Amino acid sequence: MATTKTHIEGKNRTVEAKKVLAPIEAVVYSQDGKKSGTVSLPGNIFGLSWNADLVHQVITSMKTNERSPIAHTKDRGEVSGGGKKPWRQKGTGKARHGSRRSPIWVGGGVTGGPTKDKNFERKVNKKMKAKALFTILSRKVKDGEVLFVDQFKMTTPKTKDALTALASLAKVKGFEKLTTKKKNAAHIAIDGKNKGIELSFRNIGNVTVDELRNLNPIDLMSKTYLVVANPAKAVEVLESKINAK
Repeated sequence: MATTKTHIEGKNRTVEAKKVLAPIEAVVYSQDGKKSGTVSLPGNIFGLSWNADLVHQVITSMKTNERSPIAHTKDRGEVSGGGKKPWRQKGTGKARHGSRRSPIWVGGGVTGGPTKDKNFERKVNKKMKAKALFTILSRKVKDGEVLFVDQFKMTTPKTKDALTALASLAKVKGFEKLTTKKKNAAHIAIDGKNKGIELSFRNIGNVTVDELRNLNPIDLMSKTYLVVANPAKAVEVLESKINAK
């Protein structure tokens, strides 16, 4: 929610006045690519200004949290061998050494190398994540990259039906790449668990399907288009994220 801050003379306080953003009217299409109505989109979700710093911070933090460290080197306490002193302390003419595990020995431990115990986790507040999601949604709506579909009628898994639906939706102006883009063409957000829809689109490599409640900034930024099924329900789900704690 956008806010404006006003300073009151003579008082050490700041009053926050909420700025109400006007709703946005969007066209809703059927699975056949024909107009079936309109939907009113809340301005505080689909009408925000672009905030590159917030989006970058949230996405990089989310990607960092997905990391599973694999690289691991052994220090001198982890390498095998070296229990016996290589040679006596004095009288050999050689430099003194206590263990073959020393980092200066070939086969010894590594100093300062990567370890799998390193923690890359970064905290992402729910409100920050939601604001970044709304910011990207607003940008995509402004750029004409969000397509609202009343519903997908796929009770049985058939890839042929999914391809037919994509071909019909690709006829909508601005969404021609739904069928021509080879990778990361679209993310389809459905209102609930639906095996028929999920399995129908599973074999189509340039499209991903997931429930709307799982929508996140990475999904949006990694795909060209966002296809939202049942937009009225979608608005309810997104509004519930506003008051996330």
